[in-house]
Amino acid sequence: MLRVGLTGGIGSGKSEVSRRLAARGAVIIDADVAARQVVAPGTPGLARIAEAFGPGVLRPDGALDRERLGVIVFGDPAQLAKLNAITHPLIGEWMQAAERAATETADGNPIVIYDAALLAESGRWASYDLVIVVDVPPEMQVDRLVSQRGMAPDQARARLAAQASREQRLALADVIIDNSGSLDDLDRRVAEVWADLKRRAAAR
Repeated sequence: MLRVGLTGGIGSGKSEVSRRLAARGAVIIDADVAARQVVAPGTPGLARIAEAFGPGVLRPDGALDRERLGVIVFGDPAQLAKLNAITHPLIGEWMQAAERAATETADGNPIVIYDAALLAESGRWASYDLVIVVDVPPEMQVDRLVSQRGMAPDQARARLAAQASREQRLALADVIIDNSGSLDDLDRRVAEVWADLKRRAAAR
């Protein structure tokens, strides 16, 4: 098994890369899915968040109000650190369990991709055989968040500021996928990276 960390800042197109790798046969373990699962209604994670941030972060149906929580934590490093201290260990445990389940049913020598936007922030990069970083200039990230997700520019910049910097992510990279070009460019680069991953997996 080859264990690969895949990361990139918000608006970098990491999810596009993840989908393309999945289509080629990679086993994808998505931290965003894990992050939703560990704070689902009735979970200890949600109870701890409500205790830490108050019942106002819950919707009337008992689910997490992500927008309200985002207003609290984005732009306040201390509050964000408090949230991460609750969720990151739970997400790590969920992803490890998902890896065990996926590899038990996989054929041959699987390539397991951990799709994690906050890989640099979590401190877990050293546990992977290699790290792929999807990279675009920060101004392109802002443009995409404004045009594709409807964020205000200030809100987009606050989201970027709450994540690791571009330089911090690139410092962890064994492989870089530049996603500042066209989708055809991205397809070609992902094909190259997938061929490299298959070679690495076969050599293990």
